[in-house]
Amino acid sequence: MLFCDDPSLYGYPVLPALPPMPTVLSRVAWGAKAPNVALMHRHRIRFITIHHTGTPQKPLMLLERKLANLQLFSQREDKLASGKTKPAWGDVPYHFYISTDGRIGVGRPLEWAGDTNTEYDPTGHALIVIEGMLDTEPFFEAQKKSLYELVLFLAARYEVPPRRIKGHQDYAETDCPGSKAMEELPRLRRAVANRRS
Repeated sequence: MLFCDDPSLYGYPVLPALPPMPTVLSRVAWGAKAPNVALMHRHRIRFITIHHTGTPQKPLMLLERKLANLQLFSQREDKLASGKTKPAWGDVPYHFYISTDGRIGVGRPLEWAGDTNTEYDPTGHALIVIEGMLDTEPFFEAQKKSLYELVLFLAARYEVPPRRIKGHQDYAETDCPGSKAMEELPRLRRAVANRRS
């Protein structure tokens, strides 16, 4: 299940002709703990923003374990590699995680704004993270396929225009989501524009 409830409850229109919803690994399937909603706030999706994990790819680790580890890290205060302290967040910071094999996991439910260690406000952004360091590691075809399917669906469902589909570095001082993902974004925006027309 992609959504924990019906998006129309939050004022989104009921749209009759959507692209196919990609197959996703639900929060229940990966054993998500309850979010700490006291540390979160609701929002409406107006943007789609692409990230990469910025950590080495682990193709032999199951997506279920990757998401459980990410939630464990996210819900506690922790030191980052930069030496900066990350506060405890309410849940996984991203709404979707695309692993090296192209599997898509549901992270934070979409009705809650995500979190970031950088200086931008992710309110209104559907956050998609791609596993890896996409300057130096492969951007696998399976990952690209899943990214296209997911973005096409989200853009149609939440009426996000192509100009609002960007990379993390378009909003903050960061190399995220890596050069290989940034190179793909113009083609991704064209695919969304073609679908809309």
